[in-house]
Amino acid sequence: MENGRRSGGGQRAASLVVRGHHQRQSAGHGSAAHGRTHDTDRVDGGCRADARRGAFSPAFAQKKYDVGATDTEIKIGQTNPLSGPASAFGAIGKAEAAYIRMINEQGGVNGRKINLIQYDDAYSPPKTVEQVRKLVESDEVLTTFQIIGTPPNAAVQKYLNSKGVPQLLAGSGASRFTDPKNFPWTISANPNYQSEAHIYARYILENHPNAKIGILYQNDDLGKDYVKGLKDGLGAKAGMIVKEMSYELSDPTIDSQLVTLKASGADLFYNMSTPKFAAQSIRKAAELGWKPVHILEVNATAVGQVLVPAGLENARDIISVAYGKDPLDPQWADDEGMKRYKAFMAKYAPGEDANSGFATYGYSTAALLVHILRQCGDELTRANIMKQATSIKGFVPDLGLPGMSVTTTPDDYRISKQFQMMKFDGQRWIISGPILTDDVKAD
Repeated sequence: MENGRRSGGGQRAASLVVRGHHQRQSAGHGSAAHGRTHDTDRVDGGCRADARRGAFSPAFAQKKYDVGATDTEIKIGQTNPLSGPASAFGAIGKAEAAYIRMINEQGGVNGRKINLIQYDDAYSPPKTVEQVRKLVESDEVLTTFQIIGTPPNAAVQKYLNSKGVPQLLAGSGASRFTDPKNFPWTISANPNYQSEAHIYARYILENHPNAKIGILYQNDDLGKDYVKGLKDGLGAKAGMIVKEMSYELSDPTIDSQLVTLKASGADLFYNMSTPKFAAQSIRKAAELGWKPVHILEVNATAVGQVLVPAGLENARDIISVAYGKDPLDPQWADDEGMKRYKAFMAKYAPGEDANSGFATYGYSTAALLVHILRQCGDELTRANIMKQATSIKGFVPDLGLPGMSVTTTPDDYRISKQFQMMKFDGQRWIISGPILTDDVKAD
């Protein structure tokens, strides 16, 4: 998606200013006053400009803004774990900031620059609460975007819904973030964890029907959703589970849990842990000489950030699911979407690992954000952001697997419902089998 030269002369390129734990993706020049909803008539030149960009009526019939949007700027806020126990996820926010920098250099969204304000919450819910309140009440963002992690999102969900501020493309697949009845202002970017677990259950029943399953899970909504989804998917065969062990984010290691799981006699390891603990568990299983069938949740499958620290040979034959293209897979070498992604990373994020699943995820979520904002046209209100986010029709991401697309409806907020199985061969993930769709809506 590389596009022309960097802006210069009178139009200054977007910049990233870091102050302590605060990053601001600047829109360049100052913007008009904000802080109120208003309507203005469109000028003829603006109509012609929008027509050239492919705009359409009635979305562009008149301008309507909520706080955080002006004729020149769209202000968006995010918390991201740039430090702390989940700091590996920080690569997501860096890729997203780079993508927005690219969009701003290309002229922004419908002529407006995106001003992305990022804070480091260290994956700590109390910090998330403090920083999200600052984003809403002091920075006056139009919407939040991609708050990362289940505990941080859970900590601010009621607050954002009570304020009518979109919790847009939340970085968690917990079922509570795809619940339009109770939380209409929250929509997740991730595959629903229970949906993913249903796919694992199907795989186990078809390929390992006599397995003894040992479970490791994070003791929060993320881990509990994965356990519930597995049990629901196994149905009458849930007795295959012989041991469940949890861990806390504050735990230094999960060594004792692995020792207990091995001693249980489990020969299938259902490993629903986040990156730091996933790396520890893969390495510890190898140290113990425990070689079960190993299923790993998709958020912990990044090669450079998880499997390399765990030991690539230790990770051989681990099973997971995919819903996007892997930059390490040579089958995508001539794929146009992958070419755009790699050109983007080379130009706008040269210091980041372009082969990381965190970078591809950040690229894809930022692209979906831009799609939603473009669909909003000149009605940049919080209500319209949610309307557009929950009425996506067949959006095909650059890095989506062939045959997969994004569709949402007002009563089904799930962004991703399709998967393919994959296995790690010691160097990269190998995708196999058909596209699997979970058609059961989350509870």
